[in-house]
Amino acid sequence: MPETTRIICLRHGESTFNAAHRLGGGDPGLLDARLTPRGQAQAREARERLKDIPFELVVVSPLTRAIETAAIVFGDHPSQPRVLVEVLHRECQESSCDVGRAASEIAAEFPHLDVGHLPEVWWHAEPGCEVGGYPVEPRHLFDARVAGFRDWLRARSETTIAVVGHGTFFYHLTGTFLENCASIELDLAAEPALA
Repeated sequence: MPETTRIICLRHGESTFNAAHRLGGGDPGLLDARLTPRGQAQAREARERLKDIPFELVVVSPLTRAIETAAIVFGDHPSQPRVLVEVLHRECQESSCDVGRAASEIAAEFPHLDVGHLPEVWWHAEPGCEVGGYPVEPRHLFDARVAGFRDWLRARSETTIAVVGHGTFFYHLTGTFLENCASIELDLAAEPALA
């Protein structure tokens, strides 16, 4: 990766899961949660904050709330960056909202995105790892995925990249927990010390 590469991580806007979870009562059972109207407004605010950065590439998680955020923030971005769906930085799968939808369903709803490289089931679906009725990704697999995404970013040739993703994943990638639609610059030379 070139020394001048700038990587900005942007967490998705408020999702229906985020809104329901704040009210308490445990996991609300919202698979692949979408943005709320508040989340859409947060994404519009992020669009204003990021509009002057000449992004070449937007890397987006295949979870719907990230795709919707990326569409609002970068859909009419002045630099017209390429958008790439990448499964490595999907959320740490520990709640209903982290269980995805089939690649064919994503392709049907978002025909402007290329998801042909994704397997039909791209989230963690290993039998026997369910907690509360939903599959949970083992920690060692998640940690390997975070490290793999760092390596993936290091191999990119673009000089300005936006990564649209998720709170827990970004916490383990950057060492900082981001609120909805908050952003942070990622320094790939600094490995966060997280247990």
